[in-house]
Amino acid sequence: MQRRKIHDTRIELTELGFGASVIGNLFRVTPPEDASAAVDAAWDAGIRYFDTAPHYGLGLSERRLGAALRGRPRDEYIVSSKVGRLLVPNEHPRGVDSEGFVVRDDLRRQWDFSRDGVLRSIEATLERTGLDRLDIVYLHDPEDHWQPAADEAMPALADLRDQGVVGAIGTGMNQSAMLARFLRETAADLVMLAGRYTLLDQTALDDVLPDAQDTGKSVVAVGVFNSGLLSSDLPAAGLKYDYQDAPPALVARARAIAEICKQHGTTLPAAAIAFPTTHPSTVNVTLGMRTREQVERNADLQRSAVPQALWDDLRSQGLIRPDVPAAGGADGSVPIGDGIQGRHHRCL
Repeated sequence: MQRRKIHDTRIELTELGFGASVIGNLFRVTPPEDASAAVDAAWDAGIRYFDTAPHYGLGLSERRLGAALRGRPRDEYIVSSKVGRLLVPNEHPRGVDSEGFVVRDDLRRQWDFSRDGVLRSIEATLERTGLDRLDIVYLHDPEDHWQPAADEAMPALADLRDQGVVGAIGTGMNQSAMLARFLRETAADLVMLAGRYTLLDQTALDDVLPDAQDTGKSVVAVGVFNSGLLSSDLPAAGLKYDYQDAPPALVARARAIAEICKQHGTTLPAAAIAFPTTHPSTVNVTLGMRTREQVERNADLQRSAVPQALWDDLRSQGLIRPDVPAAGGADGSVPIGDGIQGRHHRCL
């Protein structure tokens, strides 16, 4: 699998990444053997970028990912995790986590974007994963914490990057406007953009994507299925959009896009994975994958080719914005990832 470099860093990401939120028991239990098999399948598929966070299962995702990667050549893969939520003892547990993960709530999350909080969070992540280093560190969901995130946390990460402790630094969230501010006003190398540059939502064309291009910085795209509506060949009522039931008008629009995909010999999920790579600043698409079967399906979708003419047709029929940039090689096809996951649940 090809890799693409985060601008002005030594870090190269495979064009498809493994999102480890779901192996932290997001929404339902993932048996440990399924989590391990998913990571094994990702490795077999050539995926070498793995993203996790303390938030995911109150540390369960980090522990499982670290265990599954143990014994593999450390220089062959890239791991990112996040800071901003410290895990601290929960003095009043109720039995199960209240933020979407099916795990015991013996710990709780505590917002902390201070320099000390950043250092403590990274140290705890290294202990949980058993890794010797993190290659990328993101600020996690700092929407309500701009000042400490920009003035304390990001400079702390920049110091670690400049010392060679981490390879790249950035921010991840479910909106694009503040991500653009981080690109313009801080030392961030990249941003993790969740759900705002998809076949159904091109908000990022108004801010973060042009700013990434202007500043020469990079974008990792996640939430590309918009919580499920774009994940099936023929969308139907009952699927989710931004973690809510999809409105009928959006279902109809997704079905119209799916029909055009079929006419071009591809599928809606394949096009959804390919779409973020129409922008030159996108270096990776990362998908949450719970099982071996999900990994194998997504890897097959990622390896397929989406014709350039599809984007032209979607533009001409008003199904994507007219300012979506053209992409593709001389043969007119776009290998997925070769241009380089209401309101989202706050877990990227």
